Amino acid sequence: MKRSYDFSKGKRGAVVPIAPGKTRITIRLDNEILDWFRSQAEARGGGSYQTMINQALKEHVRLGGEALESTLRRIIREELGAPHSP
Repeated sequence: MKRSYDFSKGKRGAVVPIAPGKTRITIRLDNEILDWFRSQAEARGGGSYQTMINQALKEHVRLGGEALESTLRRIIREELGAPHSP
């Protein structure tokens, strides 16, 4: 380890640039929602639970306002392979 480092050309901010069309935000979600999405990502051998959350929200918007609860229940049923209940 060096005795000192030169940070005169260092830059502040995120190390990994944000992709165009994306915005970094802070959001508070229930632990059970995060746990579910994380477990789904892990069950698929990795990946990003954040991407999965983004996809679920996109699907909700695409369907034109289906009640969010209905959207999430449908997506969870599809992912778990559970039969549809009326």
